[in-house]
Amino acid sequence: MTDGGFGWFTGGTGSSCFSWVCRGFVLPVVMSANGEQRLPYLGADDESALILIRHGESMWNEKNLFTGCVDVPLTKKGVEEAIEAGKRISRIPIDIIYTSGLVRSQMTAMLALTQHCCKKVPIVMHNETEQARLWSQIYSEDTKKEAIPVVQAWQLNERMYGDLQGLNKQETAENYGKDQVHRWRRSYEVRPPNGESLEMCLQRAVTFFKEHIEPKLLTGKHVMVVAHANSLRSIIMYLDKLTPQEVINLELSTGIPMLYIYEAGEFTRRGSPSGPTEASVYAYTW
Repeated sequence: MTDGGFGWFTGGTGSSCFSWVCRGFVLPVVMSANGEQRLPYLGADDESALILIRHGESMWNEKNLFTGCVDVPLTKKGVEEAIEAGKRISRIPIDIIYTSGLVRSQMTAMLALTQHCCKKVPIVMHNETEQARLWSQIYSEDTKKEAIPVVQAWQLNERMYGDLQGLNKQETAENYGKDQVHRWRRSYEVRPPNGESLEMCLQRAVTFFKEHIEPKLLTGKHVMVVAHANSLRSIIMYLDKLTPQEVINLELSTGIPMLYIYEAGEFTRRGSPSGPTEASVYAYTW
């Protein structure tokens, strides 16, 4: 019995626990109440995994600057966070990856996938023009089976912070007042000067999620989304049915995966897969 091309279940029909073989790793497979085999993080066969990860620390996170849509890479700490995130999700199946159009998101996704037990190769899809699509075609079916498509979408970009981009957050608070800066950063409808409100970010991020990502989950695909604090806050607001007031207090940690299970049109938050030396970790706080 195969599981989305990831490996084979082994064990006899009388066993209460099977294994999932993945490039030399043997993972436990639990028997459900009706006798079906499943991976530890998943329940029934019609459940899909959705992994959300905020990118690792960027160089402007480190400098406490408003980053927004400025394309800034990861720090050394950010690289380490991405690798650690990969270890946490290494046993969860992944069929397709979505990132934003920004390099810190893309770096995090690629580094995380180096830790996945199946060792599949992430392949960036280039469909921006017909020529780009043709030139990036893979003509080996065996090679395709060993690859994971990576879709880059600007709709998952960080919220555009307008005139604040590149400014120091502490100095901005001193100049405009802490309350004003808090409203720019955390309110739902208020826009920073010439920038996006969270509501505007939500409109593009959640629309993309509904039109492109949710249909994949509906067909049984396991999806990883690596994006940014505000685009992910927007998606979590949709998944957890949060109010505008509730989402104001939502804080996301860099490099910490959050697992959701999708079944029959409903999302269930399962928390964060634990690291090698801890029982649990929180991807976001209130």
